[in-house]
Order: sequence, then structure tokens, then C-alpha cells
Amino acid sequence: MPFLGLFSNDIAIDLGTANTLIYMKGKGVVLNEPSIVTYDVNTRKIVAIGEEARKMVGKVHKELNTIRPMRDGVIADFEMAEGMIKEFIKKISPGIFPARKIVISVPSGITEVEKRAVRDTAEHAGAKEVHLISEPMAAAIGIGLDVHEPYGNMIVDIGGGTTEIAVIALSGIANVVSIRIAGDECTDAIIRFFRSNQNMLIGERTAEDIKCQAGSVMPLEEEVIIEVKGRDLVAGVPKLTEVSSIEIREALNPPVTQMVESVKVALEKTAPELASDILSRGIFLTGGGALLKGLDERIKVETGVPVHIADDPLTAVARGTGKVLEDLNYYKKCMLKR
Repeated sequence: MPFLGLFSNDIAIDLGTANTLIYMKGKGVVLNEPSIVTYDVNTRKIVAIGEEARKMVGKVHKELNTIRPMRDGVIADFEMAEGMIKEFIKKISPGIFPARKIVISVPSGITEVEKRAVRDTAEHAGAKEVHLISEPMAAAIGIGLDVHEPYGNMIVDIGGGTTEIAVIALSGIANVVSIRIAGDECTDAIIRFFRSNQNMLIGERTAEDIKCQAGSVMPLEEEVIIEVKGRDLVAGVPKLTEVSSIEIREALNPPVTQMVESVKVALEKTAPELASDILSRGIFLTGGGALLKGLDERIKVETGVPVHIADDPLTAVARGTGKVLEDLNYYKKCMLKR
């Protein structure tokens, strides 16, 4: 190993709408924090990032603002995204040697302009070499599929901002459907439900917690009832109410239906030989959305294809991006071209 290799800080980044995960060469996933930034309104200086910034959501005063620099899987605020990446890299690598190579996963439906923005952000954060890989390809590699073989594998990666449905074979994506409806849209659906059905306003963090505790897309063996705190829209005072998992399921139905319909569209567009492989192997669910209770069963019922939830679906894309970083030559054909 060259002497400088001892100090290599090469990293792989899953730059997600909801969470950013960083994989360091030789160490695995070393960071998993929310993609949130709190900054000073007057100076634009970053005050907090990640988990620390998440605790401030909805609680800041007028001198501070809390934002998510990523929207629908791509960079919405270039300056804050760059600052966030720099701060995250500092957290895991406080030394003087910057990352020489960075591999970043991006949505498969990304435009050329959005690709350029991601590359520029990584270069401004100190990278000498930047490689991009599509999220479904990274997810497939992360869950241990051999993406080079002549067999079709269908990946459904449900993140915060995008749902990526891809059929992968021979180191490439044979067919892809990418929609900007995913975890965030489900969270918004819960907020809208409380506004219209309960005359109550709840925050994003509360809606996210409700989704994790009571969210489902198929009937549960034991339906649950949880308490929810928010603000009464009529009286303007704090309010406490109860909601059942049945009501939350109804609220989640519109975005979930769109996701399932997109899986059907992807299957319709798939070549017959690849479709037979998918029927044998099943559909693989990755991303945070894969944890939504009953989603695998719903897709199976509506498509007739077996569905498997990946082990640790939240880190599948990060682990796959990390594997690409570890062996760039082997996965060269899998990466996005400039």
C-alpha cells in the first residue's frame, strides 16, 4: 500500500432527502444522520446539522432557520448542501487529509443539471475524484445481488423523496420507473389528514413518529390507538386527541397506491425473459419505506410476484455505494457516465 494510502479518507455517500449516510473505506457505515441544517438567518452560517438540527425542527426563533437542503432526492439548496456535506465529513474525518475519492448515490431520474450540482458540491467539499451511481443499482449491490449476471432483479427503493423501481441485469438498468412520491409524501398525507379530519395542526416530526408507530398499508393483527398532540385550528390552543392505525392507513392509501401502481407499470415495461426471472426471484424492497407495515404484502397481492424486504433496508444504498468505492474497477460499468 502506498504511504499516502494509510491516510486515505475515501468515502461513499448516500445523500438522501431524509437521511445522509457515509461509508468510509475499510470502516463501513460510519455516519447516519438526518439531512437537516439549522443556520443563522443573518450570516447564513451553519449552527447545527444532522440529529442536532432535527431536534430544533419547528422550535427555532426568528434568527434561525431549519431546512432540508435535499428535496425529492436532489439538491434544493446548493450552499447549505455543500456546508452540510463538509460538516458531516469533518465529523467522521477530523484529520488534515481530505477525501480524495467520493462515490455518491443519486436517483435514477436525475437530470444532467442535477448531476452537475451533486458533482460540484462534492468537489467543493474537497473531493479530487467524484463518481455517481444510481440508487437502485447501489441498493442491489448493497443487498448482495450479483448485478453482473445475465438475470433480471427488480429493486424497489423507497426513500424520503423518491421511489425508484428498477430492473437490473448485466451491470446496467434495463428498465426504470422513478417517481417523486415516497416517505415525505406519506408524512404530508398524515399532516393533511389531521388538518381536514381533526381540525388540528401537527408538525413534520410528529407526523413522522405517527407513521412509524401506527402506519400500515394492510390490516394489522392488532390495530393500535395512539395519542397525538398538536394545535387546534379552531380554538388555536394545544390539543390532545387519539387516532387509530385504521385511520392512518386510510390517510396513507393515496401515496401508497401511486407507489404500487408504479411497480405495476415497471413490470408491464419489462421484457418477457427478465419478467420470468423476477417471478422466480421476487421483488426486493429497500429504503426506509420498506419498513412501512404490510407494504410487501400489498405489492405481492396486487402483482402476484413474491416480495422480499432486504436485511437492514435503511442502509442498503449506503452499503452498496461503499462496495463500489472499495472496488471501483469491478463496478465501473455500473456507475453513471459523465
